[in-house]
Amino acid sequence: MANSLASSTATSSSNTLAQKSQSLYPTSSIDFNGSVNLISIKKPTKNNGIKCAFQTPLITMPKQQLPPLTAPQPPSPPSKWNFLQRAASIMLEKVESAILTKETQQKLPKTVDPNVQISGNFAPVPEMPIQYNLPVTGVIPDCIKGVYLRNGANPFHKPVSGHHFFDGDGMVHAVNINGNENTASYACRFTETERLIQERELGRSVFPKAIGELHGHSGIARLMLFYSRCLCGLVDQSKGIGVANAGLVYFNNRLLAMSEDDLPYHVRIKPSGDLETIGRYNFDGQLKGTMIAHPKVDPDTGSLFALSYDVISKPYLKYFNVTGDGTKSGDVEIPLEEPTMMHDFAITENHVIIPDQQVVFKLQEMLKGGSPLMYDKNKKSRFGVLSKNAKHAEDIIWVESPETFCFHLWNAWEELENDEIVVIGSCMTPPDSVFNECDENLKSVLSEIRLNLKTGKSRKRAIVQSEEVNLEAGMVNKSRLGRKTQFGYLAIAEPWPKVSGFAKVDLLSGDIQKYMYGDGRYGGEPFFVSSSDSNSEDQDEDDGYVIVFVHDEKTWKSELQIVKAKSLKLQASIRLPSRVPYGFHGTFINSKDLESQLSF
Repeated sequence: MANSLASSTATSSSNTLAQKSQSLYPTSSIDFNGSVNLISIKKPTKNNGIKCAFQTPLITMPKQQLPPLTAPQPPSPPSKWNFLQRAASIMLEKVESAILTKETQQKLPKTVDPNVQISGNFAPVPEMPIQYNLPVTGVIPDCIKGVYLRNGANPFHKPVSGHHFFDGDGMVHAVNINGNENTASYACRFTETERLIQERELGRSVFPKAIGELHGHSGIARLMLFYSRCLCGLVDQSKGIGVANAGLVYFNNRLLAMSEDDLPYHVRIKPSGDLETIGRYNFDGQLKGTMIAHPKVDPDTGSLFALSYDVISKPYLKYFNVTGDGTKSGDVEIPLEEPTMMHDFAITENHVIIPDQQVVFKLQEMLKGGSPLMYDKNKKSRFGVLSKNAKHAEDIIWVESPETFCFHLWNAWEELENDEIVVIGSCMTPPDSVFNECDENLKSVLSEIRLNLKTGKSRKRAIVQSEEVNLEAGMVNKSRLGRKTQFGYLAIAEPWPKVSGFAKVDLLSGDIQKYMYGDGRYGGEPFFVSSSDSNSEDQDEDDGYVIVFVHDEKTWKSELQIVKAKSLKLQASIRLPSRVPYGFHGTFINSKDLESQLSF
């Protein structure tokens, strides 16, 4: 999810699909059969010190333990390589072996140790073609008719050195649901990124991993190794280096899979319900750079709003929008003194809200043996407020918000009577705990941040105290995005980084209702689906259902649950034919929009 330090953006796209393999190193012996067990709802135990980042040893099934790291196998030389390229490959393999030998002499931090990062149900699974007639317990609501899709990191090749969970190849899990017939089907497929295609051809991982490998002197050596391979024509970075594992958005009749280190990838849902990757998507040649993994679609206008950032050279940040018919605006260069890690942002009815926070990229830290992604305690956090239709950044208003780091922003709206913008986000401390090992306990506090455009001051309050619950990953009713909302649906991130349930939070009063998955059961991001396709103001904001993947670590089975948002009562569960790893963000495409997908 962090922007790759090896990024060299290109605009060419490829529609070539590599031959797909069903084998994957840690999962070939997994039993995918089993029965469904309905969950119970109970109050969680009190948080007694949640360790930060992906550092706490996970509950690991013995059959999922990864083998020790070993020297990588030499890549299989493609027939297109000439004699000089083959010789260069052999030489560079020896260099990589030397780097790896030095790395294995030191213990890996838990934040980049594969045996922590991708153990248990964080471990990858193989692709699965469409499976029909899944067992359903309960009754699927008639209004749930379409496909729920969720993205996630799923490394195709076994890591040869450091690996962070965010580094894995993108895989999309799709559950086609027909509430009218109470039926469902399931498929999961890798997003066929240019990176994955090249690595599959070579037989192992060769592209540098942004978080797991690019730190310290060995990170510099790996960058030099990668660029040497590019120079020799052994790999081609111009086709893209992204993993497309974070966000999903349906826009202009296309499903786009994204990570912020590349162009988005167009993934098509086939009539059968299976998935296929069409290729990198640059909005018909209009997008020249990367795109953030959390673009926003305005519910009234249908326009898409997004950011693009660069960690190497200025301008470090750009803003743009795309109308519903696919016409992109010009880039607006946002003035930043240094590159900032910017995973998310927010929109209101008339503005975009841009966080410029204290987690920054400082490449020179690698020369000192550290991580280039770090917390800068001397920097002041702030939010930029810019008109959605801005042609330049001269009118941007910056409002400081001290000691604020929000990995995600759930919503924002305007209160013009107070000259304020209200921002709803989860404020995380320590700010860089997701990336760097530390001793402090992680806190993720759902907060309201008020930006006064007249005074330039801000106020911040906790909506829900961290002593009660840590909240991350979720959403509001997307038909109210950018407008004042009452409810948010957020993952209960306990024990971190697992999710033991989700919370329905009244953003105005702070009241919280919890839906717990039960003993030994964990899930992911809750996704709200409205009961109606219309955006009628007469419809209750919470009139709909929450969809979520749930995995039972005792039986090693996964299911999709559909929960009524008003009452938090389980309506239906769908038994899945494959284990679904814990992942990132998703979307729901209704049956009407599915029919309008562009054909290729």
